[in-house]
Amino acid sequence: MKLLYLFLLMLPFSFVFADQADPIDITAELIKHGNIAGLSKNFASTVELTVLGEENIYSKEQAEQILTNFFKLNQPRSVSVLHRITSNPNYRFGVIIINTNNGVYRISFSLKNIKDHFELNELRIEAEKTK
Repeated sequence: MKLLYLFLLMLPFSFVFADQADPIDITAELIKHGNIAGLSKNFASTVELTVLGEENIYSKEQAEQILTNFFKLNQPRSVSVLHRITSNPNYRFGVIIINTNNGVYRISFSLKNIKDHFELNELRIEAEKTK
């Protein structure tokens, strides 16, 4: 009987945590589908963006256009999460490997928790060096 009470007491907490999707997985999924418009909804007001060695800080709109151009040339085929840091409740960092029609790339990105919403503030795309 005590076990039943404990289960019923913990039940509401499981629903709270189930609704919180991992922002690293969400970002990886948006990139996998080449959904840059959806990804840009999570951009911070400025994004530090590096694409194949070209690095700068861009507005949301500029970053969206640069990534749209990149993914037009490099259509995603598959994505796998290589590394994630989730130990800080206000910061997330992820590294994914993306296979495209033109090669394999390593994408690293960081997200900051701003008012209970993770915003993408840095994204780096590099050619994958190891196989």
